[in-house]
Amino acid sequence: MKHADIKAAAEALFNEQRNPFGAFSISSETHHAVTIPDAVRRCRWIAVDINASAFGLYFVSPSPERARLVPSFDSDYPATAVTTKFIAGANGEEMVHHSGASTAPRWWADDGIAGSDAVFKNLAWAERTAPLAPGTNGIAFPVHADRGHCGLVVFLGSTIALPEDTLYEIHARCFSLFAAVARIRPNDAGRMRSISKRELECLKLTANGNTSEEIARLLKLSVHTANQYLTQSTQKLNAVNRNQAVAKALRLGLIE
Repeated sequence: MKHADIKAAAEALFNEQRNPFGAFSISSETHHAVTIPDAVRRCRWIAVDINASAFGLYFVSPSPERARLVPSFDSDYPATAVTTKFIAGANGEEMVHHSGASTAPRWWADDGIAGSDAVFKNLAWAERTAPLAPGTNGIAFPVHADRGHCGLVVFLGSTIALPEDTLYEIHARCFSLFAAVARIRPNDAGRMRSISKRELECLKLTANGNTSEEIARLLKLSVHTANQYLTQSTQKLNAVNRNQAVAKALRLGLIE
């Protein structure tokens, strides 16, 4: 398939929120990740191929209050890179909206080095955006998978080498990788039963160390009702108890 044909197919499918590359496959490397460490290794291979120094994979959280980018892993795995905290914070809000409407990559150049943005300016399909992390250069690939999963695969580095004739190949590999990670964590990303504002309030207060009695007093509820909200949110998050529900809600960005 010619790159021009791939680009046309991608543009035609922007609003369908699906892999614009269809069954396009570079190799089996990104299709069979069975663990997060395995997925990290495969993402690192992609980063090496474009000379990126760092990377990260993010899901768009299903929060009914405010969708945000939730990190699955980055190049510092199992730790979390400082840049990931910026991307998962307010810096990533624009990309959350963009990834829900388009699969067009977005790039930025903020390392202060003259001419370092030249490699991105030649990418006709990609558009410039505000830096996702200050002082960095990078490119973000919006990705989608089954069951409504949506997210980004991000690569950072001042010496990224990404000719336009390989842009679609790299994007296709990102789609395949994201689909593999979505299968690994089907309950931790993508859509789930909607959690109400009150249920989230109870979870957040639980995370802050409040008991059911204290939550009831703070929210002007009966203890029975507070417990009911906590039970419902625990069930919706497929958690075994409140503590696990709080941990999942924090990881998914439902509460802070």
